[in-house]
Amino acid sequence: MILPIIAYGSNVLKVKASPVDTEDPNLDKLIADMWETMYNANGVGLAAPQIGESLRLFVIDASPFAQEEDLAPEEMEFLKDFKRVFINPKMIAETGEEWNFTEGCLSIPNIREDVSRKEEINIHFLDEQFKEQTLTLDGLAARIVQHEYDHIEGILFTDKLSPLKKRLLKGKLKNISKGNINSDKPIIDESGFYLGGCNRGSKFVSDYNKAVKRLDINNNLLK
Repeated sequence: MILPIIAYGSNVLKVKASPVDTEDPNLDKLIADMWETMYNANGVGLAAPQIGESLRLFVIDASPFAQEEDLAPEEMEFLKDFKRVFINPKMIAETGEEWNFTEGCLSIPNIREDVSRKEEINIHFLDEQFKEQTLTLDGLAARIVQHEYDHIEGILFTDKLSPLKKRLLKGKLKNISKGNINSDKPIIDESGFYLGGCNRGSKFVSDYNKAVKRLDINNNLLK
């Protein structure tokens, strides 16, 4: 089920997410919906708070980056098959030199900026089979994980920008939070207002209404 993506300004994007209950019978369905929503939005990663669920969960498929011509062949090969579910992840370490790369976010449409991050990470998590995993990653794979991990910590990439850059983007971000946005993706704000999206048939309306009901519950918990 394709779910609307929560836009910048919503409370659920600002708070540290809660651990996932691995006994939750709806978890498999939630993960499947996250994959479908991410692919529909042409994303490479999606965190649960972005669809209104304040949970420590995100999914990543880095294969689109395997086409980056500037990458070394071995990194391209790795990214081609880097598809993972991260349940209750814990960042163990971020090391190495800081490096810049242009990032965007499905919750912040039409804004892309250079973000500085450490080049290597070590992260512990449960996979979709609830098996414990520990990965050491570098380069773009590390950056994608860092970006999604920030989401479950209540951090957006715009929070990492310089004060000057934040001031320059203030108007654009305010417009997104108010619903003044052009997007071909199904996006809603924290009040449940439809901000953009092209699949507005009966199935989308049904899915959208379910998402809004869930978002209402989550926002009440976050107040």
